[in-house]
This record gives sequence, C-alpha cells and structure tokens, in this order.
Amino acid sequence: MQRLGPADSILEGEAKEFTLEEGTLFAVRRDGELYTYVNWCPHLGIPLNFMPDQFLDGDGHFIECINHGALFEVESGVCVSGPCQGESLILVPHEVRDGELWAQWVDPSQ
Repeated sequence: MQRLGPADSILEGEAKEFTLEEGTLFAVRRDGELYTYVNWCPHLGIPLNFMPDQFLDGDGHFIECINHGALFEVESGVCVSGPCQGESLILVPHEVRDGELWAQWVDPSQ
C-alpha cells in the first residue's frame, strides 16, 4: 500500500486526486465513508477528469466522466448512465492509519 495523504483532506461530499508513479487514484467522501478508485474510465480507458479533484457531477450525487458524461454511483462505482452503463470503476483497497489514507494500486489493464 502507498500513503496518499491525510484522510481528513477529503471533505464530505468532495473528491481528491492522488498521483502515484503507476497512475492516478481519487477518493470521495460520502456519509463519512471513503471510496477510492482508479482514475480510469471503463468506456474510453482514459482519466475521468480534466481539472484536478473534479470528479463529481454538478449536484455532487455521482462520479462523472467529463469526457462523455457517464455517471457512476459513489458507493459502488457502477455506471448508471452513459455508454458504459453496467460497467464499473475500479475500486481500490484502502485503509486509514493514524489519520493517513493508504491505498493499493490496481492496474486497470488487468
């Protein structure tokens, strides 16, 4: 696992991007829980965002792929709208240790 940073830097209802040597991950806090994903669209195989930390739709209800507007559930990563409907984001194993968020990189090409 790799240390991403302080877990409390991810505020409720917001997302934060983390750059690793292998690629980028992002974490979203919803109802006090953290959900961590590989920043990779299952439809296009490219990052979900153009701007740093911009992963949620305008209402903050869904993770959104800015490239084609697909919407994904925060809690499961399942696409509920768009061309990749039924596919999922890659959920990343993570844990919080002494206030720090640690995550395990998952290769999206596997």
